[in-house]
Amino acid sequence: MIMIKVGIIGCGSIGVKRHIAEYSKLENVELVAFCDLVKERAEAQQEIYGGKVYEDYTELLADESVEAVSVCTPNYKHAEISIAALEAGKHVLCEKPMGITLDEMDRMIEAEKKSGKQLMVGHNQRLIKEHQVARDYIAEGRLGRIYSFRTAFGHGGPEGWSVDGKDSWFFKKDQAVMGAMGDLGVHKADLIRYILDEEVVDVGGFISKEAKEFSDVDDNAVCILRTESNVIGTLQASWAFYGEEDNSTVIYGDKGVLNLLDDPEYSFIFTSSTGEVVRENYGGIQTNDDEGQSKKSFVMEAFIDALVKDERVPVTAEDAKKSVEIILNAFESDRTNKIITEE
Repeated sequence: MIMIKVGIIGCGSIGVKRHIAEYSKLENVELVAFCDLVKERAEAQQEIYGGKVYEDYTELLADESVEAVSVCTPNYKHAEISIAALEAGKHVLCEKPMGITLDEMDRMIEAEKKSGKQLMVGHNQRLIKEHQVARDYIAEGRLGRIYSFRTAFGHGGPEGWSVDGKDSWFFKKDQAVMGAMGDLGVHKADLIRYILDEEVVDVGGFISKEAKEFSDVDDNAVCILRTESNVIGTLQASWAFYGEEDNSTVIYGDKGVLNLLDDPEYSFIFTSSTGEVVRENYGGIQTNDDEGQSKKSFVMEAFIDALVKDERVPVTAEDAKKSVEIILNAFESDRTNKIITEE
């Protein structure tokens, strides 16, 4: 059996509850190194899984036993660490958003090409069955001509689950750069591109910081998107949904409608214009509550599976960059009061 030896860079909530938790369930993975600026967090994982502990990620990258790393750090460090890891000969799974500027994302892509290793970005939305079946329905023409959509991702904010609560890097402009839009909006930008299998060409963004006085970053946003085939729709990202988490997407076509993660009982509902109704529950998606954490996100499994089989990772850096571009264009639209058109 091929084993992939993995190091974790960043042992906060995402690193522990998502990456380490899922890697630990995979038979092809050996967790061999943990790194965090707060050494005790890395040591806590060492006590469970063994391996080595580092405070400096460059020392972990110098560890020849590490074959692949997960980058689970504040947003502003994603590019720096991912590039260094690729240059050190490691495969990389980077948390979203992939980067915070076009230039640094281009440098990440170039580093991957030069390294001969793989760089994957952790967009789990496109990997769950509800969204994969939806993409198939659309490709098969079961919805007919798609003309609109609405997609939303909102919850009460990272203070409810982050290891540092309200003091988390998520709320600090110099570390996060983007708030709800970088945390949640980029997921939905990626999902719409994936489900429709086309690019977004026009973006209008309305982005605010009203809900959290302790935060330096955006906490609520509504965007209007237009795709290359003239499908128009809305994308909402919010850390101000103080109630049930909303992770829903609705796709409208002239032959039917898809409701995805939009119903408490059925995670997939297709209603055709002729009255046919298909209701399925494929298991839904991970959430940040304790029950939701037990669900598979498939990201780590997909990453390792690609490495073991020597296949291309399912979420490439080139692809992920396009999703971040939508978010950056939304910020530019909000700043200039203009629709931003992708050239």
